[in-house]
Amino acid sequence: MTVKRVKNQLVQLVVGVSISMSAMMASAAIQPPEMDNTAYVLMDYNTGEILAQKNANESLPPASLTKMMTSYIIEQRLASGDLKEDDQVLMSPNAWCRGSSSQSCMYVPVNKTASVIDMLRGIIIQSGNDASKAMAEHIAGSEASFAILMNEQAEKLGMENTNFVNSTGMPDEGHEASALDLAKLSRAIIKNSGDYYGLYAEKEFTYNGITQGNRNALLATDPTVDGLKTGHTDAAGYCLAASSNRDGMRLISVIMGTDSQQARADQSRELLNWGFGHFTTVTKAPAGQFVSKLPVWFGEADEIELATGDSLQILTTKTQKNKITTVVDIPDSLEAPIKKGQEIGKMMAVIDGKAVASVPIIATSDIEQSGFMSRTWQRVVRWAQNLF
Repeated sequence: MTVKRVKNQLVQLVVGVSISMSAMMASAAIQPPEMDNTAYVLMDYNTGEILAQKNANESLPPASLTKMMTSYIIEQRLASGDLKEDDQVLMSPNAWCRGSSSQSCMYVPVNKTASVIDMLRGIIIQSGNDASKAMAEHIAGSEASFAILMNEQAEKLGMENTNFVNSTGMPDEGHEASALDLAKLSRAIIKNSGDYYGLYAEKEFTYNGITQGNRNALLATDPTVDGLKTGHTDAAGYCLAASSNRDGMRLISVIMGTDSQQARADQSRELLNWGFGHFTTVTKAPAGQFVSKLPVWFGEADEIELATGDSLQILTTKTQKNKITTVVDIPDSLEAPIKKGQEIGKMMAVIDGKAVASVPIIATSDIEQSGFMSRTWQRVVRWAQNLF
């Protein structure tokens, strides 16, 4: 580790990760996969970096990938306590699904109730349109009002090319989302839904005596895949948002507009394998790693220990992983008072002179100001030192 002041280099070093990643891919001659679909995205979960894409920002019919927003809102309401798992939800005549080849159903009987947690499983595993509509009505009073909540949440997640009109993904004028936006939503589900994310890996669910399997075929063939959602309509084609966690690195793929269930599974598998084959995550420093001791002026202690505030992890091509160095930007000394956790500087991971990641360097303890006489004496000492 190199510990030095680098303030005159910061403009160069704080170049975004995406620019560095593009440069690394170009230098390594890594070509993104060519696939017969309408759009796709491959995202690194940890950084949000896009590793490969095709028509990533094009607004398209999302089919049942829509239900990821429906389930996400339910999961956040459960986490906040606004919903309880055993709350009973009415299956209204409007939400009730009679069953047909044109839509997926959980098959809750009309005017009967099911618990929130069962409805959530019905949405995620069985892709139930009836469960989605019933939960929309339960939360917002109507599906149209729930769509407003969906769009508000989409805006918070930075989903810039998405507009939700319903909770199911059934064809509707103006109902659309981009592959990139759906990858952002997938990332939020994994990050923010806690234990409820485990539902996305469940392979089947039985309700009302009817057992239905999860349509995500990757769950049956790849043990590293643990989500997320399939979708299909004539307008959208066959779609799949998937996530795989291998050796501490998680990737998210979104495939839209393939021509069959087999194609969406094969292309998702190919895209994930391509990502894991070319990229890796390197940890240069764990959270809490000692960095340095600094002298402290005008404090009740003469020095303070500094440590990394977070784990410094770097997404890089496998050909570049041995070229990573670290640079620490910290001052020569500090003045009290200092609070534990206060950011003092940064540790940056650098490849070819450009920062590809950074974490804060923080104080590991509180240091209060010393008394008036002690501070006065230290000022004299400091003045004397500056003479030489």
